[in-house]
Amino acid sequence: MVLEIKNNVLLKNYSTFQIGGKAKYFATIRNESELEEAIKFCKEKNIPFFILGGGSNVLFSDKGINGLIIKMENKKFNFLENNKVLAESGCEMKEIVKATIERGLAGLEWAGGLPGTLGGAIRGNAGAFGGEIKDCVEKVIAFSQKDNKKKEYSQKECQFGYRSSIFKKNKEIILSAVLSFKKGDAKELKRKVEEKINYRKERHPLEYPNAGSIFKNCPLDKIPENVKERFKDKIKFDPFPILPSAVLIAEAGLIGFKKGGAKISEKHPNFIINFNNATFQDVIYIIKKVKDTVFEKFGVVLEEEIEIVEF
Repeated sequence: MVLEIKNNVLLKNYSTFQIGGKAKYFATIRNESELEEAIKFCKEKNIPFFILGGGSNVLFSDKGINGLIIKMENKKFNFLENNKVLAESGCEMKEIVKATIERGLAGLEWAGGLPGTLGGAIRGNAGAFGGEIKDCVEKVIAFSQKDNKKKEYSQKECQFGYRSSIFKKNKEIILSAVLSFKKGDAKELKRKVEEKINYRKERHPLEYPNAGSIFKNCPLDKIPENVKERFKDKIKFDPFPILPSAVLIAEAGLIGFKKGGAKISEKHPNFIINFNNATFQDVIYIIKKVKDTVFEKFGVVLEEEIEIVEF
């Protein structure tokens, strides 16, 4: 079967931010052979590509993408022995959370309400409420562009860090992963997941298109002593001591700051919302404004958590 590659596909329809121009080429991938075909296509045309999961953590350029967007739609999911799961990278996190808690498997309660796919979560070592995806990962199977073949990575070889992994650094493409869980009480696990979902609904501006947290939270070793002292009651564990970026953005007086159709959310200052047909440049302007203001006021360098895609 020949891989279908579409032309001029509007990317705002594939982003939770609902921002983005057209991709010159766009392919939906359901298995490894289709992925190999897509990469071969890029090599032959000498064009770059971008791997897209659920589109919940990306900002696409309005100018469009002069390359291939590879949308991962590989969604096979199997329960294994010893409380393990084999899931492909295109599986939605919400489906994995639902399926595991129904079986009384504990480990992903923190991910209640988390958008996106497993591949995206592993690539960026997604985390919340003190948990991270790395805590469940036993091994990852990825496609190495360098070697043009599949490789298996142990949990240690994934080089998980704060919102990072070897897959983010080396741009290797996650195909699937084995996740390991502990036995728990299904009813209690469901309660914990619903608690996290409700927290997100109450505290996050989910009523508007957004890309989740714009900035990573700030590790304490990167914060000046006087700032640490000033905000000592705001320090959280995520899963190590951090100062939430939202605290600094709020204290910098930026809540509600607007540019065009984009705005810093009043509900959660680390979210930029698309409230009125925001453009790529609107969001980029606000990101720069926040980084400049927070550095000027607190001497803290904020680092983007979202991926900005333009090529």
